[in-house]
Amino acid sequence: MRYLGRRLVVLAAVVAVIGLLPWLTRTDPALTILHARYADRPPTPAVLDAIRAETGLDGGPPHVLGDWADGLFRGDLGESWVSGQPVAPDVTSALGVSLSLMGCSLAAALILAFALAAPTLRRGARRRLATTRAGVGAAVLAALPEFLLAAVLATLVAVQLGWFPALGWGRADQAVLPALAMGVPAGALLGRLLDDALPGAFAEPWARAATASGMPPRRIAAHALRRTAPALLPQLGLVVVGLTGGAVAVETLYAVPGLGSTALAAALAQDLPVLQACVLLLLLLGLAAGLAARLGSRVLLGPARTAGALPALAAPPLPVRRVVTVAAAVLAALLVAVAVAGLLRDPLYVDAAARLASPSAAHPLGTDSLGRDVLARLGHGAARTVLTAVAVSAVTLLLGLVVGALGGGALTETANALPAVLAGLVVAGVLGPGPWGAALAVAAVAWAPLAAHTAALYAQEKAAPHIAASRALGAGRGHLLRRHLLPGVVPPVVRHAVLRIPAIALALASLGFLGLGTQPPAPEWGRMLSENMPYAERAPWAVLAPAAALAALGALAVLVSAAVRARRRA
Repeated sequence: MRYLGRRLVVLAAVVAVIGLLPWLTRTDPALTILHARYADRPPTPAVLDAIRAETGLDGGPPHVLGDWADGLFRGDLGESWVSGQPVAPDVTSALGVSLSLMGCSLAAALILAFALAAPTLRRGARRRLATTRAGVGAAVLAALPEFLLAAVLATLVAVQLGWFPALGWGRADQAVLPALAMGVPAGALLGRLLDDALPGAFAEPWARAATASGMPPRRIAAHALRRTAPALLPQLGLVVVGLTGGAVAVETLYAVPGLGSTALAAALAQDLPVLQACVLLLLLLGLAAGLAARLGSRVLLGPARTAGALPALAAPPLPVRRVVTVAAAVLAALLVAVAVAGLLRDPLYVDAAARLASPSAAHPLGTDSLGRDVLARLGHGAARTVLTAVAVSAVTLLLGLVVGALGGGALTETANALPAVLAGLVVAGVLGPGPWGAALAVAAVAWAPLAAHTAALYAQEKAAPHIAASRALGAGRGHLLRRHLLPGVVPPVVRHAVLRIPAIALALASLGFLGLGTQPPAPEWGRMLSENMPYAERAPWAVLAPAAALAALGALAVLVSAAVRARRRA
């Protein structure tokens, strides 16, 4: 009951903030309703007063929230300010669509995750783990923008090959492409986390004893998966919620009438009842996913969780192949060379005669839709994109470690259930659009997966036998935290944060594309993607250049992390 109570309090607080959105953004909701329903009607005081009386806005924010809460207890989600129709049928229909798409996407994500971790599972079950895998392939796939992957699949698979439909919803074949576009990045992230945790499970005494006793490798691999699952189940719960409400770009591209696109349209139109209903359903879904992950972890850990008999997972000191260090150096040099070459060019110069020009000596990476040099914009946007993403990642890492260690599960699940786009709309409405507001909006929700990972690892570390032994020897809380708990929690969470740097860059870019972040004509990699997506078939270089830069950034982050990890163990 205490678990549910804390989460319901946070849920009510967030829904109340959403309900106050028009007043927080200093906009007149009556004027918004007038423009939505009667575009040609003049906004006279009498007309606005009539709209306020009709919708109950004349009573102010407390009256609006009270009426909405009273209707909620009676099963009534209110009426749309834009259409005047009941909210419940449309929102529940959108939820059903999103849940169906989430199920397909989750299946694709789990298949890819197991495929990426299969080599480690196979070698570990046979006691043949000799080197640490850097996980570059998973990092590149996790860095792929969902909207870019969706556009490529729609162009090649749907339009060129004609294998699956590119638009619509209702048939099984219409779910394939959007499920792949959403499931591939999510599966790559889950696969990388699983691959990072498996060596620690295979290094435990039970694995050596199982091999010596002749246990089949398949059973050893299954036990290793069960051993690592408790720390990853919270991530799976967060992925479920993210695939349901965060697929705004994919749902829009494929014309899927899901909950994410419905919430975004309501937020842009200031349709408060629809937005409140969407956020409420997303938060309830986050609550259910978090509860299921918590119960699943308890079942998998069993009595060892509270009996102090669960050894902490510690990865063995496996060396990293020299090619990893060399690849990191080469990739870093390549990115620096591209950035320096671009800095020597003017990113704002417009050559109307060279619009969408292919790569040449004058323009090594071609030009964009306005005739601006892609290499110049790539180089000038490097510092803006990389430094901002790294800074936001550092903030989210710190918040994730602190909130996860303090057990802020209610805040974690609530923050994860809110798409970054909705957070950006609220922050931009209060503070105004700009890069700082976009960074604050992304940081406000991006810490949730790191906090969930921290909390899961922290619970396992506290259940280790050496913690009980240290307490018996008189160790204080500070000593336990510095010498036992943090060394087992921080390194995996840091590697997780590094893997999310490209995703944070893309979240910042999506807010910029909506006019809430970096404003044009400033160069920024994610904005370059968004601006040139309509011309991807005619001028693919304008899209491939920033996409390759983001993928290279993700690969470089993982390579550097692996190299540093090996050096510390050496």
